[in-house]
Amino acid sequence: MTGVVVLSVVLAVLASAANATASVLQRKGARREPASRSVGIPMLWDLLHQPAWVGGVVAIAAGFLLQAAALGTGPIALVQPILVFELGITLLLSGVVFHSRLHVREWAAVVGMSVGLALLLYALDPGGGDPSRAPVAAWVLGCAVSVAVVAALTIVAHRNQHGRRAAYLGVATGVSFGFTAALVTGMTAAYAGGMAGVLTAWQTYGVLVVGPAGFLLLQDALRAGRLVASQPGLTLANPLVAIGWGVAVFDEHVRGGGWITAEVGGAGLIVACTLLLARSPLLQGPGSEREEDTAPR
Repeated sequence: MTGVVVLSVVLAVLASAANATASVLQRKGARREPASRSVGIPMLWDLLHQPAWVGGVVAIAAGFLLQAAALGTGPIALVQPILVFELGITLLLSGVVFHSRLHVREWAAVVGMSVGLALLLYALDPGGGDPSRAPVAAWVLGCAVSVAVVAALTIVAHRNQHGRRAAYLGVATGVSFGFTAALVTGMTAAYAGGMAGVLTAWQTYGVLVVGPAGFLLLQDALRAGRLVASQPGLTLANPLVAIGWGVAVFDEHVRGGGWITAEVGGAGLIVACTLLLARSPLLQGPGSEREEDTAPR
C-alpha cells in the first residue's frame, strides 16, 4: 500500500466510526418520536431538544468530512466498502448506550466481517479512474437510476409497516448515501481547480440536495423500527452502490478472472456476518425491546 492509500483507509475507518456514533445517538433521540408522525419541521424542532440526537448530527457532519477526505485521496470502490465496519462499531456503541454487551457470536461476526472485507478489497484491488473525465451521459444515467431506486424503495416502504418499512427505508438510505458519495467524489475532483472549481461544479449543488434528503430518510428509517431492521440494508447498500458508480461511471479498475471467486467469497462473508450481527440480542433482545417499549411517546 502506498502512503496515500493508507491515508484513505484510515480516514474511511474513522468515517465509519463517526457514522456508527451518529446511528446510535440519533436512534436514542429519534425513538422518542412516534413512528406515525411525519418527517417535517415540527418533528425536527422536537429532535433539536434531544441532546443525543444533536450529538448524532455532529457525528454525521464529522463522518461526512472524513469520508470526503477519504474520497479525495482514494478511489470510491476502496473507500465505501470500508464503511461496513460501521455495523460492528454500532453494536459496540449500542452496548454502552443501551447497557448491553456483545457475546462470542457477535465478536466472531465482527472478526469475520473484517476478514471478508480484507479479502474483498485485496481481490478487487481497486484503482485508477478519474471522476473529472466521466462522460456526461454516464453521470446522467447514474443519477437517474439512483434517484429512481431510492424513490421506489421509499414508496414500497410506506406501503408496509414496522420491520419491513424500516428495512426498505434502510436500503433506500444506503443507496442515497452511496449516491451522495459519488457526488462528493465528483466534487472533490473539481477541487483540482481550487475553490472556484468546487463552486462551479454541479455535483456540489447535487450534494446540497441529496445529502439532506438522505438525512431525512435516515430519520424515517430510525423511527420506523429498531436498528436490527434498518441497519443491514443501510450498511450493505452504500458500498455496493459506490462500487457500481466507481466501475461503471468513473472507470475505476477492479480485478476479474480468477479473482472473482475471492471477491464473491469476501462479499459473501461480509453479508453473512452483517446478517448475524443484525440479529444480535443487543439490537433485538428482551432488554432492547423493554427499553423501546417503555420509551416516552
